[in-house]
Amino acid sequence: MAKALRFIGIALMAITSLFTILGGAGTTCVALAAENFDSMVAIAPYKWLYVIFVITTIAAGVMMARATIMLVKRNSNAYRTTIISLVAGILIGLVHMLVSRSLRGSSMPVDAVVYSAVLTLIIFLLFRIPSVWSRVDFSKAPKGDNETAGGAAAIIAGVLAFTIQFWMAGTHTMNGGINYGNAFHTTMTILGWIFLIGGISLIVSTKLKSKQSTSARSKEFSIS
Repeated sequence: MAKALRFIGIALMAITSLFTILGGAGTTCVALAAENFDSMVAIAPYKWLYVIFVITTIAAGVMMARATIMLVKRNSNAYRTTIISLVAGILIGLVHMLVSRSLRGSSMPVDAVVYSAVLTLIIFLLFRIPSVWSRVDFSKAPKGDNETAGGAAAIIAGVLAFTIQFWMAGTHTMNGGINYGNAFHTTMTILGWIFLIGGISLIVSTKLKSKQSTSARSKEFSIS
């Protein structure tokens, strides 16, 4: 159970960090050329504010990604960094949502980014319940458990990067049916392969190290 919970936590953090970074990057189009999109014209006078949203949202996403890596590496400060990064992302997202709703009557797809961060925050707060934390504590996980979870999370992130143009089409199809969710197709494809190959490599290397360690212990036992 503890292994499964740690897996869920690391996977959620990886996905949330990806959502947040992509959400910030995706706002670039509006921040630089809101007047070119039918549903974004009302934002044009406030493009400077959306530039701030781009920078701060990406920064929060990078902080979440760092927290994910810290969780995988069993860093003692990983949990605190995770909570801080999630709270920062949620606050920035809430302000973004309120501004967008007041200016153009809608805040999608920012909502989805914020909701994913809220869900992840709730899960990590529940982890802190003493009876749960005594088992889940990422810094005390057996060697290899967090790495395997991190590899699986990277693979999931890769699949999301490959398919982003499909699951974002509903909120990014504008100006006569153009799917702007596919605007960074090459970049997303490259990121997808990086995540996929990196995740598989991490899992394989972790399994090999585990086998080597087991083999070495067996030899020591037989010699003694």
